[in-house]
Amino acid sequence: MDTRLDILKKGLESLDLNLSEVQFQQFLDYYDLLIEKNKVMNLTGITDFSEVVTKHFLDSLSLIRIIDFRKMLNVDLKTRINLEINRNLESNKDSELSISSNDVKSFPNKKNINRTYRLLDLGTGAGFPGIPLKIVFPELEIVLLDSVNKKLVFLQEVIDTLGLKKIEVVHGRAEDLARDSAYRESFDFCVSRAVALLSSLSEYCIPFVKKNGVFISYKSGKFEEELKKAEKAIGILGGKLEKVEMFQLPDTDMKRSLILVRKVKNTKKLYPRKAGLPSKQPIGEKPVTVQRENVE
Repeated sequence: MDTRLDILKKGLESLDLNLSEVQFQQFLDYYDLLIEKNKVMNLTGITDFSEVVTKHFLDSLSLIRIIDFRKMLNVDLKTRINLEINRNLESNKDSELSISSNDVKSFPNKKNINRTYRLLDLGTGAGFPGIPLKIVFPELEIVLLDSVNKKLVFLQEVIDTLGLKKIEVVHGRAEDLARDSAYRESFDFCVSRAVALLSSLSEYCIPFVKKNGVFISYKSGKFEEELKKAEKAIGILGGKLEKVEMFQLPDTDMKRSLILVRKVKNTKKLYPRKAGLPSKQPIGEKPVTVQRENVE
């Protein structure tokens, strides 16, 4: 019988992710905290370990299908330098290589070495996708935003227990926080697995994104009609649809989609509108009753 660690490693290998023992343990500890706290508050309807790995951890990390953080972040610098030098010098692949300042200067992608990337997880809930992304990519700066404070208290406990750095929890509504100069148009990425129509979610998320940054929405396999209705809102808010990545969760028949919107111009000060309006009256649509989508 596979142990929890075996199940976790197998799942992460499906995304070509090879982690340290510390990172594997962080995932196991995160699961334990999630299940324990779920006994007293509603964090997730999924509690089986294998299902949590697939439907929460791997689903969260599927972002790498559309954004290659491994090439962007300094955390992968040693690996990339090793590959480059070994390829050029045909040296022993198993040899240890210490990185010198000369190595860094000669590396072709050195412009990204000191680059800091900031990501907002809007409507983070139990910490998905923000916490899994932080575990795998510790150099990514992450803000976890949610309007339910008790969930953020739980997430702070997770952060402290796992020893995560450069990650903060923020309590508030997107409509209010997006007007704060400390957050508005200050993120390279805004991601959300929150249950909301894409037209509404765009108004919540795009104002946080820098020009040339991206907003990525996690959706089920059925997204076409929702995307079509959201096109006007995306354009008005300063975005442009760049890519849709469709995939299937490993060892399941569950279809998923990642919708990537590029911020091509600044968002008008009018947006987001006051609390409640983005959901009740999405841009370009008649007032609607939000239909909840089961992302679990």
